Amino acid sequence: MRGYSRSVIALLIPGVYAPQDDTALLVEALREEVVPPGARVLDVGTGSGALALTAARMGAEVTAVDVSRRAVWTARLNAWLTRLPVRIRRGDLFTPVRGRTYDMILANPPYVPAPHTGDGPRGRSRAWDAGHDGRLLLDRICRGAPALLAPGGVVLIVQSALSDPDRTVDLLRGAGLKAAVVRRHWIALGPVLRSRLDWLRRRGLLAPHETREELVVIRAERTC
Repeated sequence: MRGYSRSVIALLIPGVYAPQDDTALLVEALREEVVPPGARVLDVGTGSGALALTAARMGAEVTAVDVSRRAVWTARLNAWLTRLPVRIRRGDLFTPVRGRTYDMILANPPYVPAPHTGDGPRGRSRAWDAGHDGRLLLDRICRGAPALLAPGGVVLIVQSALSDPDRTVDLLRGAGLKAAVVRRHWIALGPVLRSRLDWLRRRGLLAPHETREELVVIRAERTC
């Protein structure tokens, strides 16, 4: 999955999360879905716009949202350079699209557990740090996404096994969706996780000799 970003986006502004294994895993899941021409797709936390551009290439009508100004400009430039019609809005999660419904919602949110919460992550770390349990945004997405789904609509979320995928599944099921883990992929620990190995092991999130992280994609569907 390495080198994925070069085949999907045209540029990356410094400070914006580069598409990596998690993005590629979510794209694999997206490409397995039936996406009719004109299907309404929301990419929440779009970053560089890689997922939004992939959905647009599949013929979807795509809206992308991110709270970061740099991410919004990166996604807009990538949409313009690739000549793909993606609407890109700046705002906090679902706020810019409140009152609308979608056939599919894509989310690759920050999900890395962080030892120092304070007032929340700042700067570049906002792209990956997600509070003490890694669920700073995951819980909000699980609670907010179901209300934006059209009948038959699907949510696809990628996250680390370190941030409790079972809770994601349970929250989505609790909102009336049919939810399950549909893809798994192991990768080597990246520099952020390696820098906090001792803390993760003390919390029991990593085994003493574990050197890999499992990524999962969770699929949830509104069946009625």
